[in-house]
Amino acid sequence: MSGALKKTTGITGLAVAQNPHKALGVLYSKILRTLEKMPESAAYRKHTEAIIKERAAILQTTPVVQEAEKKINCGQIEEVIIQAQNELTLARKMLTWRAWEPLIKEPPSNQWAWPPAQPVEQR
Repeated sequence: MSGALKKTTGITGLAVAQNPHKALGVLYSKILRTLEKMPESAAYRKHTEAIIKERAAILQTTPVVQEAEKKINCGQIEEVIIQAQNELTLARKMLTWRAWEPLIKEPPSNQWAWPPAQPVEQR
């Protein structure tokens, strides 16, 4: 199912995944279940859900790991697994933070201006 097994990732400290399709399938399911707890209108949910569903579809239709890596185009499958682990952690934090809710108070009008406005010197 995973094609020829590689001996190394070539990345120090990153072992070859023994069953990457299964590992990613489990992670993607957990991410999607976490995202389902957020409002459908939440930007983080919409964009993350689209990426995860696209990658899950690639894995379902591409049994050869090297081909899946090329289609996902985010590094070796082991790196994609780490990305998914990190995304799951972030999704759970976003659920706690409730980042989609309105701000308690309005932000400063120039919050996103760059470069920041310089204070006018007093003469």
